[in-house]
Amino acid sequence: MELTEKMLKSTSVFDGKVVHLCVDDVELPDGNVGIREYVRHIGAVCVIPVTDDGCVILERQYRYAVGEVLLEIPAGKLDRPDEDMREAALRELREETGIVPDELIDLGIYYGSPAIMGEKIGMFMARGLSFGEDHLDDDEFLEVVKMPLDEAVDMVMRGEVPDGKTQCALLRAARLLGK
Repeated sequence: MELTEKMLKSTSVFDGKVVHLCVDDVELPDGNVGIREYVRHIGAVCVIPVTDDGCVILERQYRYAVGEVLLEIPAGKLDRPDEDMREAALRELREETGIVPDELIDLGIYYGSPAIMGEKIGMFMARGLSFGEDHLDDDEFLEVVKMPLDEAVDMVMRGEVPDGKTQCALLRAARLLGK
């Protein structure tokens, strides 16, 4: 069965700095026409830094859209659509935490809300960490937190980490490390 939809007409409703809202007319697999409202996004990366003693480096950061301080792994958007995700991950990790890793392991791609948002997040795990000074953006305020990976996974399983990319990356890293 063919499941893909064909864009017939695209209308840009809002063109912001980070997100772009579109409304498209699409041809559905059965030949009928439907409407798709979605957000285009340049893309992003996230990194779960794992220390030699089995701890992870996380961040507490206020997220305006949900009105909460969330526990997350270091993350950030790409600077341009064609930016290499590995390079972006290394940049974001260094900027937010001051960490430079010896090894960066690809954990795959994460789509947070693929029905309405085109944001593609590359997930990575960092090992062999060297710690230096962070270089936060002017509008970025966060608190760096270190905790055992097992404790972070337990928090995910208790529903205490609502951020999807953080849940996914923590669980993938734990499985990869045999935890």
